[in-house]
Amino acid sequence: MPRPLKVFRTSAGFHDAYVAASSRKAALEAWGADVDLFTRGVAEQVTDEKLMAEPLKRPGEVIMRSRGGLADQLKALGPRKKAKPERADPEKSPAKPRAMKPPPRDPLDRAEAALESAVDRHAKAIGQLETERAKIDRKIEVMRSQQAREIDKLKRRETDAREKYRDALERWSER
Repeated sequence: MPRPLKVFRTSAGFHDAYVAASSRKAALEAWGADVDLFTRGVAEQVTDEKLMAEPLKRPGEVIMRSRGGLADQLKALGPRKKAKPERADPEKSPAKPRAMKPPPRDPLDRAEAALESAVDRHAKAIGQLETERAKIDRKIEVMRSQQAREIDKLKRRETDAREKYRDALERWSER
C-alpha cells in the first residue's frame, strides 16, 4: 500500500516551493536539494488545507507561489544595512571627504538638442511639401475646370457639325 502524500514547503527566493510527496526524502529529491533542508530549518511540512490543495492535485511536481506582493517582499528583506566604516589606519592622515560631482549633462543636452532640431527640420519639410501639394491641388482644379469648358465647347461644335452633316446628307439623298 502506497504511503499517504504529505505537502512540504521550502523557501526559494521570493517564492515558496511546495511539493506533495510521500516523505521528506522524496520532497528533497523533487526540489533537487543536496542537503537536508528540514534539519537546517528552511523546509517544513504544511498542514493548511488551502496551501495543500494545489500540490496534492499534482504530486511530485514543484509548485512555486509568490510570497506576497512587492511590498511584502521588500519588507521581508529587512532594513537596509549601512556600510561598515573602514578602520582608520593610524599611520595615514584622516581622509578628506571627496566632493561628489554630478555626472556631466553635456551628452544629454546634445542629444536633446539634436532630437529637437530633427523634429523641427522634419516638420518644416513636411509643411513645405503640404504647401506645394495645396498649390498643385489648386492647379489641378483650374485645369479640370478649363478642360471641362473646352470639352463642352468641342462637344457642342461636334453636335452642330453632325446635325449639319445629316441635313446635307438628307438633301443629297433626296435628289
